[in-house]
Amino acid sequence: MANKVVKKQIHTIPVLEVVRDELAGERLPLVIFYHGWQINKELVLTQGRKLAAKGFRVCLPDAPNHGERKQTLSPIPSVTFWNSIQGNLFEFETLCEHYEKEGLTNGRVYVGGLSMGGITTCALLTHYPEIKAAVCLMGEPAIVDYCNRGIERARAFNVDFPQSYVDLMSWQEKFDLSLRPELLAGRPIYFWHGTEDPKIPIDSVKRFVAVNQGKEYGKNIVFEIGEGKKHLVHTDTMDAAANFLAAQK
Repeated sequence: MANKVVKKQIHTIPVLEVVRDELAGERLPLVIFYHGWQINKELVLTQGRKLAAKGFRVCLPDAPNHGERKQTLSPIPSVTFWNSIQGNLFEFETLCEHYEKEGLTNGRVYVGGLSMGGITTCALLTHYPEIKAAVCLMGEPAIVDYCNRGIERARAFNVDFPQSYVDLMSWQEKFDLSLRPELLAGRPIYFWHGTEDPKIPIDSVKRFVAVNQGKEYGKNIVFEIGEGKKHLVHTDTMDAAANFLAAQK
């Protein structure tokens, strides 16, 4: 069962498309899977292959400022980080519309991502009820809190932020899943997080799950903890993520 991997550009977005050879021309459920900070679409290809093996058409985009779109917008890393996420959010509809127009999706759309891509995934769930299910690996649903923690860390290293920075980031409130958890609306979402993650600590995800898993809208939250694991996704987690989304087809 071989996968076909095609490198293409959708408008201005470089992507890898992964699909089983024998299904390449069919309308399939679509997964858009987002990579993490300072990596690229090629480094999530293994996850893409595992999803494609389950019968999905998988789109792996390069986020703005990453991969083929690499550039530095600001000497303050958090500015480029949030700009990249905002770009992912802006381009989501473009990707979906392309596959619909080309007759390559059956209308069932799923999202997933790791780290920065997991943050993107949670943010998308606040605005797109058509997303059927999602996978967040080492991500963060509480983006306002995460941004504020980043500001505190940066200021500890004497990084200056303009007075307008908080207002410039005000878009985050409308995309923060922890502030609008009812928008999950019972949709399945799989979280995986390592207990020793130094980049995106697990505590925030634990709180989100604890508060919302028992509610009707959060009844399909699944949370797996990687005991002793750091900020790295292993093969067994990739398999679990693929199996989770396949169960929602």
